[in-house]
Amino acid sequence: MNRKIRLTTAQALVKFLNQQYISIDGVEKPFVRGIFDVFGHGNVLGIGQALEEDPGHLEVIQGKNEQGMSHAAIAYSKQKLRTEIFGVTASAGPGSANMITAAATAFANNIPVLFLPADTFATRQPDPVLQQLEIENNGAMTTNDSFKPVSRYWDRIQRPEQLMSSLIRAFEVMTNPATAGPVTICISQDVEGEAFDFEEEFFKKRIHYIDRHVPTKREIDSAVERIKESSYPVIIVGGGARYSQAGESLKKLSELCNIPLVETAAGKSTVTYDFTNNLGGTGILGTSAANKAIDKADLIIGIGTRYTDFTTSSKTAFNYEQTKFLNINVSRPQTYKFDAVSVVGDAKTSIDMIYQQLTDYKTLFETDLQNWKEEWNQERERLHNVTFNRNNFIPEIKGQFDQKTMNEYADVLNTEFAQTDAFITINDTVAKDSIPVASAGSLPGDMQRLWNPVVPYAYDLEYGYSCMGYEVSGSLGVKIANPDREIYAMVGDGSFLMLHSEFITSLQYGYKINVMLFDNSGYGCINNLQMGHGSGSYDCEFRTKDHKIMAIDYAKVAEGYGAKVYRVSNRKELIDAIEDAKMQTVSTLIDIKVLPKTTSDGYNSWWHVGVAEVSKKESIREAFKEKEEMLKRAWKY
Repeated sequence: MNRKIRLTTAQALVKFLNQQYISIDGVEKPFVRGIFDVFGHGNVLGIGQALEEDPGHLEVIQGKNEQGMSHAAIAYSKQKLRTEIFGVTASAGPGSANMITAAATAFANNIPVLFLPADTFATRQPDPVLQQLEIENNGAMTTNDSFKPVSRYWDRIQRPEQLMSSLIRAFEVMTNPATAGPVTICISQDVEGEAFDFEEEFFKKRIHYIDRHVPTKREIDSAVERIKESSYPVIIVGGGARYSQAGESLKKLSELCNIPLVETAAGKSTVTYDFTNNLGGTGILGTSAANKAIDKADLIIGIGTRYTDFTTSSKTAFNYEQTKFLNINVSRPQTYKFDAVSVVGDAKTSIDMIYQQLTDYKTLFETDLQNWKEEWNQERERLHNVTFNRNNFIPEIKGQFDQKTMNEYADVLNTEFAQTDAFITINDTVAKDSIPVASAGSLPGDMQRLWNPVVPYAYDLEYGYSCMGYEVSGSLGVKIANPDREIYAMVGDGSFLMLHSEFITSLQYGYKINVMLFDNSGYGCINNLQMGHGSGSYDCEFRTKDHKIMAIDYAKVAEGYGAKVYRVSNRKELIDAIEDAKMQTVSTLIDIKVLPKTTSDGYNSWWHVGVAEVSKKESIREAFKEKEEMLKRAWKY
């Protein structure tokens, strides 16, 4: 006779989470590390009570902002290569709504996270309760329906027994490489505390096996044939290659055939930069070396990439008269892009199978790869030594301030420090196994071009959604995943102001992170975008009503939280601060004052953005004409 266990729905949830394991390549471990929470009505008396009474092995961490703690959960899962997750729980109404942006971030990046938003009453008797949306034409709809388009799986639990089938389905989705992403389980708040006689079998140890999908012989033969027909193939290393841990296989294939490797934001650090044939980031954020290889390519081999517009330069990077495509991905729809030869399979397994049939193949690149890489390394060194000239400043990006404005920034911020110099200085000074974390603004361009990882998987650029506010919160998640390594949040002042709540959580729980705050007093990236397309500088600088540049002491803010802080405005001060920060045991913030317009710029790349077709300004009309001309080069379907 089956034994039953009487538990509340929330208690059953916590007990189930403790029994989920994952097995990859014969290695077995728990899948759920813990729960981030911000308690409120709808979850404190249900999930909160269950965690207080018996959390099992789950680590429970109090968040400070629902979106921030969710970003930490995303970064943790990403750093663990999707083999471990956190759940996140928030109160009904605005608390849960705050997690929707993070759910979209997880969705865009294919990162598994378990979202547990509190919901209204299943009985509907107290309705409308506090913070409930009262929708006249749909009594079943709540705030949590907004999670549907940003969840790989979504369900609402209105009876305790519904939990069983829902959770099993949820974990199948999160542990399936082809569908991995956020799962949302909304539990009505009265149901969280409602008891049910659950089958004991439901709580047995459950192992989710992640088997490497093996492509068919036909697919591999077609791939090999297409490669052998090419003279200048280029491999784009995407996030799927990273999560497959395909780095060594990529290096073997690249060395055997002299095929260059270029990287997407998600794929970077799968192969370290010191590998000879790794030419760095590609596309809009790409190096000159990578983009030269792409321009010459007659075959693009996309491995685990979604081909976002920043990877493809809005589909203008490729010469479609000469270039064909071969795509390897666990997601069949992704393999169909660009009318490619399709290989549906695990990246590492597929590469190893292709390798076996290419022992007699060599590209015609010869010394091109080494020459292009050396040219780029010299350009990086030049960017490291950019200096400010008060009489004749030449900006690194299109759409410059006049000299008077640049001098004003130098005076108000009390700095002549170029952002590229600061960025490369950080890369060259931190420990080799340090992990940088970035997401939005101008820093992703510098991250993708200028940061040279020498340790695999030591890099987190969230650019699937480019969500401002991810940087500091994400650093907390990465630190939890790697407690013995230094983590650096590479964040602009704009993103820092958007969200840095989990900086306090890092201090609270002793998870040391280092916030590298690049302050140029504005939304510099978007300012570059508007000015580079013919507009003036409009509402992107941080200026007061009387047009004075704001000078904010961010170090003082962090000092109030209890962090160790530093103020720097030149290379020596930055190096000294980094070295001292390495010795600290608490989280640190280095307030780096940098000049605007001193970022790295695109190398033979173009971004398709909306430009006004009608304008009084000639510069905007010219930008529109340029856009229309570039669109003639783009892929049409």
